[in-house]
Amino acid sequence: MTEQPLHPFHRAGRTGSWFDWPVVTAIRRLGRAPAVNAARRLLRRADPVFSVLLAPYRFLGRRLGAAMPKGLYARALIIIIAPIVILQSVVAFVFMERHWQTVTRRLSAATVRDISAIVDLIETYPSDPTYEQIIRIAQDRLGLIISVVPGEPLPPAAPKPFFSLLDSALSDEISQQIGKPFWIDTVGKSNLVEVRIQLGDKVLRVLARRSQTYASNSEIFIFWMVGTSLVLLVIAIAFLRNQIRPIQELADAAEGFGKGRAIEDFKPRGAREVRRASATFIEMADRINRQMEQRTTMLAGVSHDLRTVLTRFRLQLALLRENDDVRAMRRDVDDMQRMLEGYLAFARGDVDEPTVKTDVAALIADVIEGSRRVGHLVEARFEGDPIVSLRPNEFKRCIGNLVANACRHGNTIVVTATHVEGWLTVTVDDDGPGIPEDQFEMVFRPFYRLDEARNLDESGTGLGLPIARDIARAHGGDVTLSTSPQGGLRASIEIPA
Repeated sequence: MTEQPLHPFHRAGRTGSWFDWPVVTAIRRLGRAPAVNAARRLLRRADPVFSVLLAPYRFLGRRLGAAMPKGLYARALIIIIAPIVILQSVVAFVFMERHWQTVTRRLSAATVRDISAIVDLIETYPSDPTYEQIIRIAQDRLGLIISVVPGEPLPPAAPKPFFSLLDSALSDEISQQIGKPFWIDTVGKSNLVEVRIQLGDKVLRVLARRSQTYASNSEIFIFWMVGTSLVLLVIAIAFLRNQIRPIQELADAAEGFGKGRAIEDFKPRGAREVRRASATFIEMADRINRQMEQRTTMLAGVSHDLRTVLTRFRLQLALLRENDDVRAMRRDVDDMQRMLEGYLAFARGDVDEPTVKTDVAALIADVIEGSRRVGHLVEARFEGDPIVSLRPNEFKRCIGNLVANACRHGNTIVVTATHVEGWLTVTVDDDGPGIPEDQFEMVFRPFYRLDEARNLDESGTGLGLPIARDIARAHGGDVTLSTSPQGGLRASIEIPA
């Protein structure tokens, strides 16, 4: 058998019959057809109209989204309770309302039958002008209060209520069973329903208890809805609380680990997916801790070896005769020492320092006092509770880097700190030349240098601002730059407290 060559559609790596390729070709041609292009142009023109029509729905969606709770616990309660309550309301309204509608029509029919019997008695025995026996029988046996008023016309027809099951049921039954002109009053606030029937030259007036003609379901319906909703809410709260608590514990553990706190009492709990996420988080935290320990060990070795070499340089320089070359070499060794310390501090990050409650006001005062001793004019203000949980040495260095950067480029420095609503904010303002706004983020890159060297620390390594941001982010916050009201640069530290 001769093997047929593969169609290009098959050679492309796809499977199918020989009919597939003509179908695909036809679809592609159809996509380029004038009618299809015209439809596309029409849809593009109609897009603004659809946008205007959908604007109210989008606005309502945004408002509803803003009003909805943001927590998982509240949203889960709404997801569970809302559909059940809505379904229950629809079922209860449909079935219970139909049940009470049937009961009301039967009660109205029974009452109208009694009234019809009284009408027959009045028309059959007209010899008694007072109708005392009929009135007595109606009151004692039928529970109806009747009176016969001669020569009185029916009152004018009142407007019917928009929705009244009793009014429609009584009207239908009187028309079917009695078939005489009538007037009814079912809207009054009393517990009685009044019916008047025209009997020739006289009018039969009937007062019946509303409970004889109407079965009200409002109280039972409300009680049913409120009672069952409360039961469902209690069950949902009891169930969801145990399901949400492990997720909250995982979030707290992740937040604490991000701030450098040790994970001690955290254990996987809850549903299988939550346990899996918790176990994965613990493994990740262990790997990060091992890497940090290895990096700390390596940096300790590098620091020891390099400091040994620099110490030998200093000893050799001390043995030489003092001259300009020796002094220049000694300055170079000092610069190397400062640069080494800056590099190691940036790489190490002081991750082993524990988080403790610290008086931030005293810490800032200590930093400012050091700047004042070397002749800088620094002012400080603090608002709120000064006690904050943080790593004091790291945070002091963060503020010190920003204050030192401001002191090198400004004459007047103002440090403002506030602790309100769970956040600690520290701003450092100076009256120096500042930096361009498009460089606010670039100066946080390690070793990045501007012409004015605004991001250089004392060693000239360009690590002052990067170290400050790393410390702030290790506390769960950040460092941002903006233009100071004094005309220079403003550096802001924000961390959760």
